[in-house]
Amino acid sequence: MSQLNQMELQYLRHIIGSHDMISQKFMAYAQQATDPQVKSFFEKSAQDAQQTKQQLMSFLQ
Repeated sequence: MSQLNQMELQYLRHIIGSHDMISQKFMAYAQQATDPQVKSFFEKSAQDAQQTKQQLMSFLQ
């Protein structure tokens, strides 16, 4: 893969930060949820956001 230019790097960092924040918020929502289905939905969504963050971070290596 070719190297990222400065703008692409900044954009990638922004997206990674957004996915991290989304994951944390979904986990907080899951902890507050009383309905098991809602709790499961937020836990899965948090996990998906964390996986996407990890995939995006692989572009920085």
